[in-house]
Order: sequence, then structure tokens, then C-alpha cells
Amino acid sequence: MGIKVKDRKNSLIIPEGIPFIIPPGAVTIVAFFCKAMGAAVLLFVVTAFVLWFFRNPERKVPEDTRVVVSPADGKVLKIEDVIENELVRGPCKKISIFMSLFNVHVNRVPVSGTVMSIRYKKGKFLSADLDKASSLNERNTILVKTDEGRYILTVQIAGIIARRIVCWLKEGMYVKKGERFGLIQFGSRLELFLPFDTTISVRVGDKVKAGETPIGYLT
Repeated sequence: MGIKVKDRKNSLIIPEGIPFIIPPGAVTIVAFFCKAMGAAVLLFVVTAFVLWFFRNPERKVPEDTRVVVSPADGKVLKIEDVIENELVRGPCKKISIFMSLFNVHVNRVPVSGTVMSIRYKKGKFLSADLDKASSLNERNTILVKTDEGRYILTVQIAGIIARRIVCWLKEGMYVKKGERFGLIQFGSRLELFLPFDTTISVRVGDKVKAGETPIGYLT
């Protein structure tokens, strides 16, 4: 079943956020001791926002093995019937999820299975809520094969502010549904490609939570 991996990214704050939190935090302290209170208050707000952005809450993962959970927090932008030509190579249900600056940005595995392929591709940094961002922006594509032999494709897409895609997975790993697998800094888009016969359980405009909200049910 591949190499099993523990979910070690379970701290309250994602470790990748520390380099972004320390500088404004340090400058805030300096401003405070220099009695530059206006600057200190402003810097404190900035530090607090960055700290909050990298929050890493726990989630209650559905136990039903047929359930595909959302890989991201955010808003469902589109639900489409498409032909995927890169890895799955066939008809799929495609769900696009937009993550704003105010969403939790930790991404979670939608189904349990083995990581078959990871492909990173450089690209542009257009606003992630635009349709063309799906094909033109920097992206990281992850293919997971379930124990039942179904293929699920998850695509991390950078946005206009997001300049770094983080993925902790490696090919051959065995991952569990709801497990944290990465993040995108700051503001971005996730796309999920499911087997065409999947029963979709969300609608355009729905708010979803990573690892918790059922996106669909595998047949």
C-alpha cells in the first residue's frame, strides 16, 4: 500500500509561517520599547494577522469511506464536467475552490490512498478567482489512487498574492483522508478532479472546510 506517513503538521501554527511571523513581531517589540506607540500598534496588528493566517485548526473527518472531503477552506467557484488529459486522462467532475486571505490555508487530502504522482509547474500569478488562472498560474498537481482503485486529482494553484506552494507529500506515500498535505501562501485556488460517476454534494457558492466538508460520494 505504499509508504505510510504520519501527520506531523498538527501544531497550532504551521511551521512555514514562522519566518513571516518573527520579523514583524520583533519590530513590534522594538517599536514598543522605543515608545513609538503608533507604529507599535500598527505592527502588532500586522503580526496578529500573519499569526492568524497560519492557523492550523483541527477538523472532524467523516468516517464514511465513500466520502471525498474538501481539500481546502473557501468558496466553491465552479462545478464542471471536463476531460482531464494529463494524469487521469478521461471524463471527470471538476470542483474549483477559491481561498481568500481570510480562509485557513492548510490543505488536506480528499481521500485515503497512495500518492501516485506529484507534478509541479511554474506559471503566472493571476488572481486565483479567474478562470484562466486554472491553466496559466503556477501549480502543483497530486494524483492519489484509493484502495479501491479510483483516481483523485488535486491541484494547488497560486494566486496574485500567493507566491509559494508548499507540499509535504512524496510519491509512494500512503495518505489518509483529512491529513494535512500542504498550503499556499497567501490567497489561492484548489481544484479537485473526481471520477465522472461521483455524486457531488456541494453547489456553486457553498462555503467548505478542508478535511471536513463532503464534496462528493464515490460509487
